[in-house]
Amino acid sequence: MKKIRVVVNGASGRMGQEVINALCQEPDLQIVGAVDIKATKDHLTLPDGSGTVPFSKDLDYILTSCQPEVLVDFSNAQATMPTARLTAKRGVNMVIGTTGLTADNIKEIESLAEANKIGVVVAPNFALGAVLMIHLAKLAAKHFDFAEIIELHHHLKADSPSGTALATAKAMAKAKGKPFSTPQGQASESRGGKVEGVAIHSVRLPGLLAHQEVLLGGAGQTLSIRHDTIGRQCYMPGVILAIKEVGKHKGLIYGLESLLGLQGEK
Repeated sequence: MKKIRVVVNGASGRMGQEVINALCQEPDLQIVGAVDIKATKDHLTLPDGSGTVPFSKDLDYILTSCQPEVLVDFSNAQATMPTARLTAKRGVNMVIGTTGLTADNIKEIESLAEANKIGVVVAPNFALGAVLMIHLAKLAAKHFDFAEIIELHHHLKADSPSGTALATAKAMAKAKGKPFSTPQGQASESRGGKVEGVAIHSVRLPGLLAHQEVLLGGAGQTLSIRHDTIGRQCYMPGVILAIKEVGKHKGLIYGLESLLGLQGEK
């Protein structure tokens, strides 16, 4: 069976290194190149001892010389859009896990995918447990009028609130069909930023990794749905799934729900 050729952008970052480790363990996938703005040498030694791959700051050089079928991007919001434009122009499918992308960014990525007839998977969170958390929150949203989200991340996370928290609040409101109710007389910065009536509270501290709790309340009851990321390895099954599936679809797939067969569930 032919292996899927993969390039990793943001290869020196924490997530980039995890992706490279995961790719080296997948018999159906082959890492053929790596890109990072901090690259200081022309090759990257693979962690499984199988050899090296070309490594450069120059994305166009890597795309042209390595001929990948999929580019995985875990860089940053500023770098992702130039990367997406060039990668789409070269006809390479993309799996994007960068956080902090705006609605306009997502629309442009969708247009790039359609115009260049490639597949793109963009996901606010690749942890399968987090995808299920959002799915369960959508189901619960129909039955509660009040909801809040507490998201906790490590102190080096650049964006706030997290992309997962924003995606959760929007998905819940869409499932409900209207914004959530807001307690009266409590307008205050300490109550968190509001998204579709859902107050989102962001915590940033050393010692944390990635955690989110969705709280829903009604008369005489509350419901809590929580996901905790213990290690970055939890993202890899979702990333690997996206890499294997992205070439089978043209256009944009946002989130992993459809790839997990959850999108049609009520």
